[in-house]
Amino acid sequence: MSTATLSPTAVPEAVLPASARRLRAEVRAFLDEERARGTVLGRPDSWLAGWDPDFSHRLAERGWVGMALPAEYGGAGRGFLERYVVIEELLAAGAPVSAHWVSDRQAGPSILQHGTEEQRRFFLPRIAAGECFFSIGMSEKSSGSDLASVRTRAERIDGGWKLTGTKMWTGGAHANDYAIVLARTDEAEDRHAGLSQFIVDLRAPGVRIEPIHLMSGEHRFNAFHMAGVEVPDDRLLGQQGDGWRQVTGELAFERSGPERYLSTFPLLVSLLRELDRRAATTEQLTQVGLLTARLHGIRRLSLGVAAALDAGAAPDTQAALVKDLGTRLETTLVDTVRGILPTPADPDATPGSHAELLAFALLHSPGYTLRGGTNEILRGIITRGLEQNR
Repeated sequence: MSTATLSPTAVPEAVLPASARRLRAEVRAFLDEERARGTVLGRPDSWLAGWDPDFSHRLAERGWVGMALPAEYGGAGRGFLERYVVIEELLAAGAPVSAHWVSDRQAGPSILQHGTEEQRRFFLPRIAAGECFFSIGMSEKSSGSDLASVRTRAERIDGGWKLTGTKMWTGGAHANDYAIVLARTDEAEDRHAGLSQFIVDLRAPGVRIEPIHLMSGEHRFNAFHMAGVEVPDDRLLGQQGDGWRQVTGELAFERSGPERYLSTFPLLVSLLRELDRRAATTEQLTQVGLLTARLHGIRRLSLGVAAALDAGAAPDTQAALVKDLGTRLETTLVDTVRGILPTPADPDATPGSHAELLAFALLHSPGYTLRGGTNEILRGIITRGLEQNR
């Protein structure tokens, strides 16, 4: 088995538009250029850990940021399936896409769907140009997957709102421009009611960013404290009290993409390169084949969600299924690679070596089944969705 076996095009692409093959070739040529520049390092978890605003800007110059946004708002108007092709190639290569990731994946589509015309015309062209970066302001202490229990409050003031509370695990808040924050605006017997979303300037008075370091020592996440942060009326996103419906729709974008099964893909490619240098056994190749089969199966599910988003559907249940299966595969892949080739993980090994990539994937692995909703919560969503469709 060679690395070519793992190419995304190894799976039939009937669901993709005819332009997908040409688009793939364009992205691969771009990635070859970037490798020559030394910007694409082929590391796992590049959508979280690969921070390079200049790389994001070069993508934007080619129309590959904000691809699904309409042209009238600075986007490419190409839809979710064509966007899928681009991000699949970027993630498979381990390209540094985290600077624009949240803006492109969910902030842009959310503003397009729920924002005012003024918000669309202000934010969307900047997102598509790779000049405006967003964070997610959902999770809180003891309110991660159970978002309905958030305690951040928005109090009505003259001309706007005053937000007080702390959001946890706010990726990139120390470097980004804005966060879309879920806050309670009204008391309601149903705890899913009375929630609203706000676009908050991360440099506004009253905002304090506190670093949260990963076990590797990396600073990717933050505690995002808001002490009476004033937000004008024109930064309320969508309708007051409609935040729960909006945020659950937003999670379909977050949970269903290729990042949910390709975060550890570069490690699998590295394993095959190592096996090419030695006499791989039938048992080793069989285990690789099983991993590849699971990867391709989850990819088909993920493509189905992208097709549903293109059709204007809200595939929340399908997205939860992709996330559950995909992140379990990520963990299994790391453990299986260690079993197939018991190379000691070494974070200080030569950058790009198998030992260094394995160490990087291991240090990030505790988050695979947590971020975007724990698997236990997701299975509850899947069960309820299946019961409703009986």
